[in-house]
Amino acid sequence: MDTQRGTQELDWLDEIHGERALAWAHRRAAATDAVLDSPEHRRIVGEIAEALDAPDRLVLVTKHGQRYTNFWQDAEHPRGLWRSSDWDSYAAGSPVWETLLDLDALSAQEGVEWVWAGAHWRPEPDGAEPHRALLSLSPDGGDATRIREFDVDTKAWVPGGFDLPLGKTNASWSGPDELLVGAITGEDDVTRSSYARCVRRLARGAALTEAPVVFEVDASHVAGGAGHEHTRGFERELAWDSNNFYESITYLWVDGEAGAPGRWAEIEVPRDARVSLFREWLVVRTMSEWSLGGAVYGSGTLLAAPLADWMAGERSMRAVFVPGAGEAIAGLTFTATKGLLTVLKDVASRVLILDPADGWSVTELPGVPELSSVSVWPVDDEDDEFGDDYWMLSSGFLQPSTLRRGTLAASAALTEPAALIAAAPARFDASSFEVSQRFAVSEDGTRVPYFLVAPRGVQLDGRTPVLISAYGGFRTSLTPGYSPAVGLGWLGRTTTDGRHPAYVLANLRGGGEYGPAWHAAALREKRPRAFEDLAAVARDLQEFGLSSPATTTMMGRSNGGLLAGNAYTRYPELFGGISCGVPLLDMLRYTTLSAGHSWIAEYGDPEVPEDAAFLREISPVHRLLDHPQSVFPPLLTWTTTSDDRVGPVQARRMAAALDGLGVKTAWYHEEEGGGHAGSVDHADTARMLARSYSFLWLAATQPEALRRS
Repeated sequence: MDTQRGTQELDWLDEIHGERALAWAHRRAAATDAVLDSPEHRRIVGEIAEALDAPDRLVLVTKHGQRYTNFWQDAEHPRGLWRSSDWDSYAAGSPVWETLLDLDALSAQEGVEWVWAGAHWRPEPDGAEPHRALLSLSPDGGDATRIREFDVDTKAWVPGGFDLPLGKTNASWSGPDELLVGAITGEDDVTRSSYARCVRRLARGAALTEAPVVFEVDASHVAGGAGHEHTRGFERELAWDSNNFYESITYLWVDGEAGAPGRWAEIEVPRDARVSLFREWLVVRTMSEWSLGGAVYGSGTLLAAPLADWMAGERSMRAVFVPGAGEAIAGLTFTATKGLLTVLKDVASRVLILDPADGWSVTELPGVPELSSVSVWPVDDEDDEFGDDYWMLSSGFLQPSTLRRGTLAASAALTEPAALIAAAPARFDASSFEVSQRFAVSEDGTRVPYFLVAPRGVQLDGRTPVLISAYGGFRTSLTPGYSPAVGLGWLGRTTTDGRHPAYVLANLRGGGEYGPAWHAAALREKRPRAFEDLAAVARDLQEFGLSSPATTTMMGRSNGGLLAGNAYTRYPELFGGISCGVPLLDMLRYTTLSAGHSWIAEYGDPEVPEDAAFLREISPVHRLLDHPQSVFPPLLTWTTTSDDRVGPVQARRMAAALDGLGVKTAWYHEEEGGGHAGSVDHADTARMLARSYSFLWLAATQPEALRRS
């Protein structure tokens, strides 16, 4: 048997929508659903769905002129309503909603089960009330969308308006009757990563294929794109060439002088740096050490310089924020006149006000909850009256989400704490739990933080079921947050001897919790450091007596699915059950499947012999052959047919390889819809989440139930 259980024999599994492959997937999914079916499982599915559909859940809105819009799904409207309210009724807690678009009605009318993918409003001149938007809709929850122009005043598609065909398309308004569109119009327009290579300037009424190309990148790069910035007084166009997942070149359009043609001028900064433009400023976040003008700036530093001076050749910058020990930038956004910088300190959030008018002074934003996950963003930076207003959303593992709205004062030091707008009600009983942060020591001595949500006074006898959630890649930071699904689907369960389980959020290397260096520590050939970190967390839980290998479970999705696959094939003795969702599992073929080519900078290139050697070592389907194991904890591998980012092929191949080995505790599930997110509506989401929780609960408490005869 080879690594694919006879590659040619199983090639039919690669036919994503092939009749034989779908029939196989349906049979396997039905078997998995049958083994999990129980009154408790059905109850949990219902409770999670009820929480997701709850009419009193927190409603977030976005401001567009006088409208505050929201996309809403519930049991009566599974596809969803795009709706708007006025501010006064919303702030009073009893919004008066006006439906703009009913996706359920649209789906019935057009015979397509549309999934909402967002709205991009058209800027209007002189502060006029916005009334048109480009709506992105997916037919199956995948990344490919159809983009159409909608009028919110008439609540209808604009006759003869923009209508971009289904594809992985991006579009930006460059004028009231013109778009900058990155779209695939033929084989010459697509990159190896399956994204658009060319940007076209599309005038109203013109055919997309006839629109002139204004920017393009090499097909070996990830993607090309362009956009128009509409800030009054600072209108400009930018383009970007993403030559890999972490490196790109940003260009500014410069008009020609004295009748000469304009051109794209490169903004010359390190290609791995993050670039932002704010009014007259160039803002740069370093991802590696940068020597500039005699100064050396470390990774994760925030710098600023006047854009005009920089484009004219001046090469000096002001250091706005330099991270201290244990700190990392988590986010940067701008109101009309100031910046808001979110910083993690040992994975807890704080927010800083940046004031360019005061020499880029840095002031702590008051009223940020301690030991919480916090997000901030502007209410409407183009509004003359409310341009410096901001939203703040905060939550913790046991604290439901809270929304506040504040205003940045002209002097940052005079800014008052944000006012409470709404708080979500509790969805599960958290009174018997407490949260702590612990540090495990990884194989190379690195201290790896993790959050532990455990019953108060828990017995340290190794019998508590524990669920570890982890990711470890792509600079993604996992922070504390309130999850009704975790509370209802996992923490709310009780063992036969009356104990509650525990939940862990692990902050592995490869993520962004401690800045770019934390991510770089698990890149490419160093990817096993993330796997070792996960193993260290599992061992720490077992060594201090909370759990044992039999009661320790873990779950991961996407890159976290690769993590789960390696937990299964490297450390099976540490886990009693594993859920592996929408995963990367075949690392010698991942670049040829769906959008996999775009992640070469993260993992390596299997077409390069040196890379192929270490990729084989982190490829779970290959480890099954290269490193035979005798322990096979219960494994649930799940995916969706419509996932056009990772795709279902790798999950199918892993399941088939385990079949070939005769493993009786490996289960598989594949839904047709849902894309990489795994679900299209709340009922679907509840089933998806409960499936993993119920599987892992059985694995930790009744593993014999997961063994096929």
